Amino acid sequence: MSTYIPIDSASSPLGQAASTTTAVGASLAFDDQRHLTAHRWLVEESYLLDQQDYDAWLDTLAEDIHYFMPIRVTTALGTGYDTAKDMAHFDEDKYSLSRRVARFDTGHAWAEDPPSRLRHHLSNVRTFATENENELVVESAVLLFRSRGDVLEPSLLSVGRVDLLRLEDGVWRLARRHIAADESVLRMQNLAVFL
Repeated sequence: MSTYIPIDSASSPLGQAASTTTAVGASLAFDDQRHLTAHRWLVEESYLLDQQDYDAWLDTLAEDIHYFMPIRVTTALGTGYDTAKDMAHFDEDKYSLSRRVARFDTGHAWAEDPPSRLRHHLSNVRTFATENENELVVESAVLLFRSRGDVLEPSLLSVGRVDLLRLEDGVWRLARRHIAADESVLRMQNLAVFL
């Protein structure tokens, strides 16, 4: 993750019920089956997001998901924070995410009509065990390429993510996502897509 101070769901009203599971120990070896499972899950999710199959993507989320991307701020190293208090690009639970997805089908989501052309470039995946054998903490980096229409320049957005994956009834689901943008000022017209 590229924040000096770790992002914490507890700093968000919607994150109060989010899981507090944390990583234990060093990252898993790249040939560890748990790492391979987590990495494959992230790759498959990237394809769903690129295809904008958001209904299928919602099915990959746990009911208690907290999807959180606080606004980055530029501060001196010793200030004790590098995200804005009480301000976020995304601060979502399963209900609010489902409403955002439902809006795409209303004909009133002009920020995505015509839809963007997306490519999520996934890299730097590290997986960590937790005290719960059915949960994994997964760090990754994502470079989002986004193009809209025929006139505007394409946009790039680089972020670091820390996810909590949970095994529920034999299916891995995203239970928490903390996103840290690598810029304090985002250079795209809107953030009507998911990271």
